[in-house]
Amino acid sequence: MENEELYIGSHVGMSGPDFYLGSVKEALSYGANTFMFYTGAPQNSFRKPLNQLKIAEGRALLKANGINEDKIIVHAPYLINAANYGNLEIYDLAINLIVSELRRTAAFGCKVMVLHPGSHVGLGNKNGILALAKALDTVFECDGTNVKIALETMSGKGNEIGINFEEVKMIIDNCKHKDRLGVCMDTCHISDAGYDIKDFDHVLKEFDQIIGLDRLLCVHINDSKNERGAHKDRHENIGYGFIGFDTLNKIVHHPLLNGIPKVLETPYVNEKPPYKQEISMFRNNKFEDWRK
Repeated sequence: MENEELYIGSHVGMSGPDFYLGSVKEALSYGANTFMFYTGAPQNSFRKPLNQLKIAEGRALLKANGINEDKIIVHAPYLINAANYGNLEIYDLAINLIVSELRRTAAFGCKVMVLHPGSHVGLGNKNGILALAKALDTVFECDGTNVKIALETMSGKGNEIGINFEEVKMIIDNCKHKDRLGVCMDTCHISDAGYDIKDFDHVLKEFDQIIGLDRLLCVHINDSKNERGAHKDRHENIGYGFIGFDTLNKIVHHPLLNGIPKVLETPYVNEKPPYKQEISMFRNNKFEDWRK
């Protein structure tokens, strides 16, 4: 594993009084050299003005610690659903929110924003995919940034779209601005969707054949509380779920994923973040039963 570019981190918060500066400090406290954050609360559209968020201070701290801000990831709020063309009010709101979040992402100096493809809400997968592609075309024609959207692979619960590589490819293929689209692969989600993640070489080969590895912009590293194919999306701490540490460690250190940010979204334990311990395990290639 010599000469490996390992970018490993976690989701971090962003709250007052330090806001983005606090996000960077939190990531550094975990031993991370990448992280993911929301530019505001993920469950609503209220956003503080950018000039209140200590962005310059946070970026300066990243630079002082030799961290490449191109590897920092923004996650779009999860209330966005641009696959629901059946409700034009929700659809238009989703488009406006994506535009706003792309502009905010650019203001932080970040280059990638993760987006859940959304739910077709009973309209059917194909219609949901076409609705999302149309929405993204509208977004890219007016947002004025060069930020890429990484479509997240989903677990298949409810009426989600983007639950397999073919559906993600359909979204990309139906968008005019393909150069602005990539993928965020979530290990829990693809396992819950039915992929045999323990044979990750085969999964990567399939991904490359269908979508192309050049579009893989980010990997969410999560264990799963459920067996393969459960379609439930319940994250578990690293090494305590059905995927297991060995498989996830192989993914984190996979040579074809060198340089791609890996981000943990595992649950808190006793109201405390597990990320320092989990990042340490990956850096040391060794599982530790830290929850006992």
